[in-house]
Amino acid sequence: MFPVVSLAFDTSFMSHHELDARRLLCPLPVIRTQNQVRDLKPGDTLEVVCTDPGALYDIPAWCRMYGHEVLGSQQTREEVRITLRVGAAPDPP
Repeated sequence: MFPVVSLAFDTSFMSHHELDARRLLCPLPVIRTQNQVRDLKPGDTLEVVCTDPGALYDIPAWCRMYGHEVLGSQQTREEVRITLRVGAAPDPP
């Protein structure tokens, strides 16, 4: 019999963060997201709040490229909210 190995993150040490990227236009919401993620640990979550509707496409594309997971997104008339989980992949230089 083989031992069971869990590859899931231990959620007891994770934290949630919020990034205010309101009134910033492309590419600044992605750049600010990238800078914030550098300071976080794998498994942490980050909610990015933007007013640039292009962030709904740009941030998920950036997440796919660098191994982060988009947990959800929502758009209102005033703002966009994108929640992501930091992955273990290295961030860009």
